Amino acid sequence: MYIERELGKKIKKYLKIREILAIIGPRQSGKTTLINHLIEGLPKTNKITLEDVRTLTLFEQDLKTFINIHIKPYDYVFIDEIQYSKQSGKNLKYIYDTCETKLLISGSSATEISIHSIKFLVGRIFIYQLYPLSFSEFLKYKNENIYNLIKEGHITEEVTKKTKPFLDEFMIYGGYPRVVLAQTIEEKKDVLKYIYNTYLLKEIKEILQLQEDYKLIQLINALALQIGGVINYNELAQISGYNYSEIKKYLNILEKTFICMTLRNYSKNKRTELIKSPKIFFYDTGFRNEIIKNYILENNDKGKIYENFVFAELIKKDYIPKYWRTKAKAEVDFIIEEANEVIPLEVKSSLSNISRSFRSFLDTYHPKKAIYISTARKNKNLIGKTEIKYITFEEIINIKNNL
Repeated sequence: MYIERELGKKIKKYLKIREILAIIGPRQSGKTTLINHLIEGLPKTNKITLEDVRTLTLFEQDLKTFINIHIKPYDYVFIDEIQYSKQSGKNLKYIYDTCETKLLISGSSATEISIHSIKFLVGRIFIYQLYPLSFSEFLKYKNENIYNLIKEGHITEEVTKKTKPFLDEFMIYGGYPRVVLAQTIEEKKDVLKYIYNTYLLKEIKEILQLQEDYKLIQLINALALQIGGVINYNELAQISGYNYSEIKKYLNILEKTFICMTLRNYSKNKRTELIKSPKIFFYDTGFRNEIIKNYILENNDKGKIYENFVFAELIKKDYIPKYWRTKAKAEVDFIIEEANEVIPLEVKSSLSNISRSFRSFLDTYHPKKAIYISTARKNKNLIGKTEIKYITFEEIINIKNNL
C-alpha cells in the first residue's frame, strides 16, 4: 500500500526537465516506493539497482554497454542504491551529457553520494531528502478526517482526545513506512529491529567499510540514552572507546547516514552565551527506541521523546533548528531563524507556566513571536512585545503556518 508523501508533489513537476532527480534518505524511508509511484504510468521506463553486483560491474567497467542496454531504449530510468558505485558522479555526468533519457537516482548515504556524485553533477542535478514519514503524512494515512480537522484549525477537546492514540503510536514506533503499515505491535518491533540491523550491515560494513562495529554500537547506544542532552565527549569516549577525533568522525557518519543529528547552539552575545558542545537528536523516535529496547512513554523518558519528536518534525519541514543556553544556565529548546526573525520554541510534556529561561530569551532578544508546544493549549498572550502562541503536539502538522 502506498502512503502519500509530501515530497512527491514537489518532485512530480520536475519529471519533464533535463536535470537528474536524486532522492537521498535513510534505508526503508520509502525512496524506492516514492520513485516507483512517480514513474508509474510513464512511457518506456526502466528500473535498476546497483545493489545487484552484475549491474554495478557493468556500470563501472563497461559504461557504453550499460547505456545501450539500460539507458538508451528508455525515456525514464530509475537507478537505485547509487551509493554503491565509487564512479557514480563521473558516469552519470557522461550519461546526462550523451543521452536524452531522464534519470532518477536514489541512495541512503549522503556522504557517499556527495563524495562520488555531486562534484561531477553541478548544474545537472536536483537533490531531495526523504525522511521517514512526518506526523502529518502518518496522520493523514491513519485517519484523514482527523487530519483534515487539525489542518483546518478545528482543535477541540474531542479532536485532541481522538488524536492522542495516533500521536503516542508515532512517538513510540516512529514513521518508517514499513513500521506504520505493520498490523501488530510485535510486527512493528520486528521491522524496527530489521531496519537497525540492516543499517549496521549495509551502511556501516559494506558502504563505509568499517571492520569493527562494536565501538560504534556502543556509541549509538549512549547517544540514544541522552537525546536532547548536550554531548559529553569525555563520557562518550569512556563508553565507546573512541577518542575525541573519532567521536566527531562517527557523529558525522551517523548524520550523513540519517540516524541522528547534532544541534548547534544559537549565540549572539559571546560574553554571556556559551559556545558549547551540540545537542543530539535522532531522525526517528522508533529507531531510537529500538536501540534501547524501550517502547513505553515513561515519565523519565517522555519529555525527551516529545522534544525529539518536535526536532524531527522541524527537520522534515526543512528547518535547521538550534538551541540556546547561557552561562547562567538559562536554556531554550529550539531556536528557528525564519525570514530575518528569531523564533524560540519551548517544548513541555504538560502545560505549565512560561519558564524563567524562556523569559530570559524573550527579554534578551525581544522576538515578535514565540511558540509553546505542549499536550494542551490556551489562548495566545503577550510577554512584553512578544506574542506567545500555544499549540499542542498534534498541531505540529501546521507548524509552517504557526512559524
